[in-house]
Amino acid sequence: MKKLFPYGLDAPDVVRNMTVVSLLLWLVYGLSFVDSMPLRINWMEWPAAFMTFGTLAMIWSSFRKVPEREKLLGKLVWRGDEHVLDIGCGRGLLAIGAAHRLPEGQVTGIDIWQTSDLSGNSPQAAQDNALKEGVSDRVSFRTADMRELPFAGASMDIVISALAIHNIAKADQRKRALLEIIRVLKPGGKILIEDIRHPAEYRKILQQNGCIVTVQKPFMHRVFRIISFGNLNPAIILGWKE
Repeated sequence: MKKLFPYGLDAPDVVRNMTVVSLLLWLVYGLSFVDSMPLRINWMEWPAAFMTFGTLAMIWSSFRKVPEREKLLGKLVWRGDEHVLDIGCGRGLLAIGAAHRLPEGQVTGIDIWQTSDLSGNSPQAAQDNALKEGVSDRVSFRTADMRELPFAGASMDIVISALAIHNIAKADQRKRALLEIIRVLKPGGKILIEDIRHPAEYRKILQQNGCIVTVQKPFMHRVFRIISFGNLNPAIILGWKE
């Protein structure tokens, strides 16, 4: 599992549950061909196929993390000497990718290390990945809550985050996290957030607190919105603090 997913499998409990449901749906579909069955359910192959596609899409997205990381980080222009903060860094995916772009900079990744959000989530796993990718000298990881960042105001050049802020259930607490991001960011600093929910909420809060914001929805983000029946709303938020 570590070799296939060095940066972890996102939402492992969700993937497991979707896999079980997919198998059950295919089982019901298969039983419909048994003549002795007292009840036959038609068209079961369609929900079974749809659920299977969704499950495979989630697994594939975890398998493709490094190429997708490079595309995401490529949306920013890097000097190479920035101080970068990765919010909800997990096993170090974005933080390590940023460190590759910083020959003279430094990256700090923070997380509370919940394994329900990411399989094998731990500071040691993140540090191991940094060592494997040869950037352990310019990236560090620590335990911290994004709603109360242990950093001075205007101390970061760039703040990045992927699939993290939505894990805060209450809107007022998500706002608190976004305000903390703005607080620690230097004037002229950049924000790069990718998340699966609440893009309009993020944009509104950032704009109301002195940031210029654009929202992008690439093709695969739109696909995930469709296969989740609108439950997910993935987007990339790019911001600049005035």
